[in-house]
Amino acid sequence: MTKLMITAALAAVMFVGATSDASAWTRNSTTTTHRGTYTSQGSGSCANYSCSRSGTTTGPNGKQLTTSGSITKTAPGQYDYSRSATGPNGGTASSQGTITVTRP
Repeated sequence: MTKLMITAALAAVMFVGATSDASAWTRNSTTTTHRGTYTSQGSGSCANYSCSRSGTTTGPNGKQLTTSGSITKTAPGQYDYSRSATGPNGGTASSQGTITVTRP
C-alpha cells in the first residue's frame, strides 16, 4: 500500500506541475484474485496548482480500505503533500511532507 500511495503522490506532483486549470476524474475497477473479488472506486480533482483524491476498496469479505491525499505546489519545484488510509478494522496511517524537485 505504501508503494501505491507514494506512486500516487508522485503522479500528482507531475500532474500539478503541468496544470493550473480545474480538472476532475473518477475511476472504478474490479480485480479478481485467488482470494476473491475486490472493487475500487476513486475520484480526484485539481485546481490552482493543488490536487486531491480519495478512494475506497472493498474486499471479498465486504471490509473496506479508504484512502485520501492531497498535494499542492507551494513554490517552483516544491510541493507539500498529505495522505491517509483507514483499514477495515479502523486502523489508520498517515503522512505529510514536502517534495523538492531539482531539474538538471
